[in-house]
Amino acid sequence: MGNPTGFMQYKRKEEGHRPAQERVQDYNQIMIPLTPDELKDQAARCMDCGVPFCHGCGCPLGNRIPEFNDYVYKGSWKEACRVLHSTNNFPEFTGLVCPAPCEAACTIGLRDEPVTIRHIEYQIVEHGFEKGWIRPLPPREKTGKKVAVIGSGPAGLAASQQLARAGHTVTLYEKEPAVGGLLRYGIPNFKLEKGVLDRRVNQLLEEGVIIKTNVDAGRDITAQELEKKYDAVCLTMGAWVPRDLKVPGRELSGVHFAMELLSQQNKIISGEPVIETISAKDKVVVVIGGGDTGSDCVGTSNRHGAKEVHQFEILPKPPESRPTHQPWPFWPQIMRTSTSQEEGCSRKWAVATKEILGDGHKVTGLRCANVEWKKDENGKWQMEEKSEFEIKADLILLAMGFLHVENTGLVEQLGLELDERGNVKTDNFQTSNENVFASGDAITGASLVVKAINSGRLMADAVHRKLRT
Repeated sequence: MGNPTGFMQYKRKEEGHRPAQERVQDYNQIMIPLTPDELKDQAARCMDCGVPFCHGCGCPLGNRIPEFNDYVYKGSWKEACRVLHSTNNFPEFTGLVCPAPCEAACTIGLRDEPVTIRHIEYQIVEHGFEKGWIRPLPPREKTGKKVAVIGSGPAGLAASQQLARAGHTVTLYEKEPAVGGLLRYGIPNFKLEKGVLDRRVNQLLEEGVIIKTNVDAGRDITAQELEKKYDAVCLTMGAWVPRDLKVPGRELSGVHFAMELLSQQNKIISGEPVIETISAKDKVVVVIGGGDTGSDCVGTSNRHGAKEVHQFEILPKPPESRPTHQPWPFWPQIMRTSTSQEEGCSRKWAVATKEILGDGHKVTGLRCANVEWKKDENGKWQMEEKSEFEIKADLILLAMGFLHVENTGLVEQLGLELDERGNVKTDNFQTSNENVFASGDAITGASLVVKAINSGRLMADAVHRKLRT
């Protein structure tokens, strides 16, 4: 620990953001990074506690947080960069979009505000690229084994990099025109500019990963062809099947899944063609779903020039502080306001949608019910409808989460066993087909980027050990 009293001397300081009225005029990164001196002070707050829950209970990757904080405090940025990359292939991704469960598990959080771990992590990587410390790491020798990775989201990218560095010949297949999965087509540019992703893609190419885009595995290349050509097949397609809203009026024009809007907008920014243009300009927009995807829809709608933006969540409003049933170091469900919501959004909790109203062709509004959540005699939460209300709407965006991986196509062709939730069933990342492995959201359902990276790394290790036997 570089400064034993740092956590008492310095208060938590987070990165800044461009003014809301300015940033809604474009899709550029909204973050204003802390200065090197400010980062040193923030790193000094790390206590190097005896049992650092931040990298145990908090971080799925097991990032060695006290170590890289100590190096940042001492100005040893190159060592901090080395330590950070020893557990995380893409710390800048997590440094930008991870909800930071590590911070919720920070020991200082017991009595004070936690260390600004996520932003320090991001700054370490930016420093590393600026100084040229982050370089391709091609293998010294090749194993002669060939591996196909299907899907180029965070799990697929991490798995491809680990397997390539181990000496295997890796081919990464992506059905979209560019690599990145949710990172490229789901997360808005104002949270994750795609140049951040592109420089990692270039690193993978220089490490020997063969990338094939515009290839829909299961259609453009069959399961039989993959199994014949490769020694192992890794499925990292993610859980892209969205949860639908089964109410009257769902078929009306103007009702879209969140990813239709978000993917379209990112494609427009990058110059890719889009089939249908969804615009929120001058419209009353209702986003159904209170999570991060819903928040991204709010930010994108504001940038389109929406007249009004409303966001509904079926669950009750969370408390302002950590509830007793979610004690430290676990992630607390507390009231949070995203930068997109700060830009302009009316939020309502405990609202269930009963019907989508329309004129026979396009949507004109919603009929909703205020609900109350109570536990029954068995202790299970039950929803009780109260008063109803109607609201005008020109555009409705469904952001209620994702169910599971797409089960038709490749998964069906491979004859893989699924779990009760529709995810690919695995044992140590190996599917019911001994030469097919799976990781990330394909086996867990939709989760965090940090968990996907970790899952991809662990799957790569399982594949490597099998191929070396």
